[in-house]
Amino acid sequence: MILDALMGEPRWLWSRVPHPAVLMGRAIGWADRTFNSGATRRAKGVVFAIALTIAAYAIGHATALLGPVAEVAVGAVLIAQKSLVQHVVAVADGLRQSTASGRAAVAMIVGRDTSDMTDSAVARAAIESAAENHSDGVVAPIFWFAVLGLPGLVAYKAINTADSMIGYRTPRHEEFGMASARLDDLVNWIPARLTAILILLVHGALRHWPEVRAEAPLHRSPNAGWPESAMARVHGIALSGPRAYDGQMQDFPFVNPSGQKDLGPRDIAAVTGTLWRVWALTLGSIALLSLGAWLIPDVPLIG
Repeated sequence: MILDALMGEPRWLWSRVPHPAVLMGRAIGWADRTFNSGATRRAKGVVFAIALTIAAYAIGHATALLGPVAEVAVGAVLIAQKSLVQHVVAVADGLRQSTASGRAAVAMIVGRDTSDMTDSAVARAAIESAAENHSDGVVAPIFWFAVLGLPGLVAYKAINTADSMIGYRTPRHEEFGMASARLDDLVNWIPARLTAILILLVHGALRHWPEVRAEAPLHRSPNAGWPESAMARVHGIALSGPRAYDGQMQDFPFVNPSGQKDLGPRDIAAVTGTLWRVWALTLGSIALLSLGAWLIPDVPLIG
């Protein structure tokens, strides 16, 4: 976590060698081109999702055998705290220059149409992406590293990358990508809710948990609604809501609908502060757990 926070995604490195996520993307793209056809696309998608997970886990295990230096290096590469913050801050900086600059920056991190976005819509999209991707790109990787070590982290990253590439309800991917999408929902179930709790904790706002629990299921995603709803509550803003995909406006409900809807760079800056506070709480919690495990000797339950 500390190495990622210091280094982020250094261009000098990834301009020379492919990022592990890029390699995962190439493998997923090859599978999509090779197997996503015919009458058994759903079955092929299930087999692919299982094979991808097993292969990624095996690669993570083999890498872990190289020792702690390799584990730390690869683990840091697959955590995205600093790069997420940089992308979100870039949207705020863009909006301070012009609406067009803000739209260009937010288009780098969201999949919705940005061409007709107002300044407020740009800011809202950036904040939603910050909340959701903090769960997917930071808390979930750390969670699976803690639970299953580097193999679990690499497997999670492969599943999440597959979902981002083929986990869409489109004519091409609805059948082949269904298994990857459902698997991603499963592995993010705990991290999404954990992220929401962490967001509330760093603001001393656990009293809002009932509202978060009530509003999160309104989101189109079974997991993204949790960190988004928590973020909306602690900052007093309305998130989710209507947005355009493929040129068509989708009338999604707001979370925290009574919150402020006119958003801007200042709101983005406040949210990035929350991202770092959650990061710090997570790091501190892991440090305390590690210290406790080191100080308390193993006591056999029998004999």
